[in-house]
Amino acid sequence: MLKLIYAELFKIASKPRSYLGLLAITMIVGLIHMAMLSDGKNYIDFLFNSFSQTFDISGKIINGNLIAFIILQMLVVQMPLLVAFVTGDIISGESAGGTLRLLAGKPFSRTQLFFAKYIASAIYTAVLILWLGILSLIVGRILFGDGDMMVLKSDGLTVLRANDVLWRYGFAFIIAFLSLMLIASYSFCISAFAENSITPIVICMATIIIFTIIGTLEIPFFDYIKPALFTTHMIIWRNVFYNPIEWNEIILSVAVMLGYIAAFTGVAWYHFKTKDILS
Repeated sequence: MLKLIYAELFKIASKPRSYLGLLAITMIVGLIHMAMLSDGKNYIDFLFNSFSQTFDISGKIINGNLIAFIILQMLVVQMPLLVAFVTGDIISGESAGGTLRLLAGKPFSRTQLFFAKYIASAIYTAVLILWLGILSLIVGRILFGDGDMMVLKSDGLTVLRANDVLWRYGFAFIIAFLSLMLIASYSFCISAFAENSITPIVICMATIIIFTIIGTLEIPFFDYIKPALFTTHMIIWRNVFYNPIEWNEIILSVAVMLGYIAAFTGVAWYHFKTKDILS
């Protein structure tokens, strides 16, 4: 099994598209860091303008903790695309290229092959999250320093002490990884049915866009639909930075995401086991 996983990781590493995600994250985070270094004060003043009229805000507001939070919020839309761009090609790419026929004659089961591909996709997703964490939080703290963190909410402002931030980021990145694994599982599931690598990527991104639009519309009819949309639960990582933390909402959203991951993976695995890859 380890050899299969290594082989799948080698396939991912050998494709130029696999590095586009790392490159995109590096460029976007780098640009945000440069923008904040040059004009961050005006941006922060704009964000907290409504509160500065009520409260006396002093001290160093711009720091690595706040910058990392801003970066995470900005990359919510881009990260699923970067994941789907690679995981959507894992099965469908080989199906289109005809290499699945060759793999069928190897001395291992389809289940082993399926989960080797799935684990390789999970590792790639983890690498993206880890790289994002290094650039946003670690590099951010090097450039902007440490300090208390101010988090804007729709109904108020939360101030977190510097020594109360890192463990929250640990949980936030774990939840973010789970969110991206949901997207990876979804695109992986579509990839098991598709015969080309473009279809899973297009369907996955179209679904995310439609669900996101529904989630932002303040229409009573959609209030019954929103709890069932997986995009509603993917942004629950932000709740880790609220004080007090609403653990019930976080646990519910994590359970929903795990349910979606299990469902998508189960459907993909069953279809892959019964799929005709010899014709």
